[in-house]
Amino acid sequence: MPFLSAHQCSSVFIGRRLSNRMLSAQLFLAGYPMKKLSHLTRTSLLLGFFFLFDKILAFGRSIIIARQFRLSAELDAFNVANNLPDLLFALISGGALGMAFIPLLTEYVTTKSRQQAWDLFSRVANLGFTVTAVVGLVVAIFAGQLVRAEIGIAPGFGPQQQQLVVELMRLNLIATLIFSISGLVMAGLQANQHFLLPAMAPSLYNVGMIFGALFLAPKYGVHGLVYGVIIGAALHLAIQIPGLIKYKFRWTPSLDIRNSGLIEALKLMAPRLVTMFGIQMMYIARDNFASRLDQVGAVTSLTYGWMIMQVPETLLGTAIATALLPSLAEFAARKDWVTFRETIEKALRVMLVLTIPAGAVIAAGLRPLVAVAFHFDEAGTNLLTLTS
Repeated sequence: MPFLSAHQCSSVFIGRRLSNRMLSAQLFLAGYPMKKLSHLTRTSLLLGFFFLFDKILAFGRSIIIARQFRLSAELDAFNVANNLPDLLFALISGGALGMAFIPLLTEYVTTKSRQQAWDLFSRVANLGFTVTAVVGLVVAIFAGQLVRAEIGIAPGFGPQQQQLVVELMRLNLIATLIFSISGLVMAGLQANQHFLLPAMAPSLYNVGMIFGALFLAPKYGVHGLVYGVIIGAALHLAIQIPGLIKYKFRWTPSLDIRNSGLIEALKLMAPRLVTMFGIQMMYIARDNFASRLDQVGAVTSLTYGWMIMQVPETLLGTAIATALLPSLAEFAARKDWVTFRETIEKALRVMLVLTIPAGAVIAAGLRPLVAVAFHFDEAGTNLLTLTS
């Protein structure tokens, strides 16, 4: 099976050209000719490129998986089984803690020493890994109850499908344990002003999932997809190890929760914890309700529909924000609030000019695009089109 059809490849090419033109326009609006880009702007463009590339890979991955399994009970189980492991990742190392950790670790690198920064990193990573392992073990032991409970993961599935969710969720926890370290490694490298390897890591995660879909799923069924998730998580971590070596990482085997730096990291984590929890609970509630529908493929349709809905935001909004951020930071540093405000106003106008037509075009041509990309039958195509 090809990764992408000719039609999909051309769509990706057009999307990338549009994104590049839009980025250039934003840089011009912000007063930075392309030949005079600052280091910060070049870094933002690099991150924006890999972010878009990762989203393209993710979309291709979803298409490959959809063509392998169609709208099936197995694929519904796979999508539901991701929810609790994703919640653990978001609340512990990879999400709330990882994002809160970057400014604190940057402060240590800048005002203290890299050795002290790595000491703090080790303490936070040790705690994150330990908490993830303990909570993950509890989730694995009580996976059946968590899946079948009325306020659980998938109370509406039949017994056989619920058992499949339990098996897949337990396997997914292995990847979550790897991500508990990998997510913090990303923060550690970014605090050292190293962005390339962390930017590449999500793409390698998608490569692992694509490998699982193409080469493992035909032999192991839907379990092969989870094996691909585990491989992707390992690649996500492995690609960043050279960065740790470059910056002379030294591990401190300590779990001292009274450490002042660790306490500060946990305090910074608290506001993000609430936000991340709310977002992840939305997904769990969505799939809880979808599992109660007498419709095979309901969960998958909602999952893919959400992904399709985010395409304009990803290709346009994220790229504009990525290109705009360094300019706004420089204007703010100079306290040039007039130019700051004018730049935001220009960016909003450009965003509206681009996103409204893009959304209209996608909506108008959504059904044939869904049919070509996912190869569902007529009923499945209609279901995904409606949920998108």
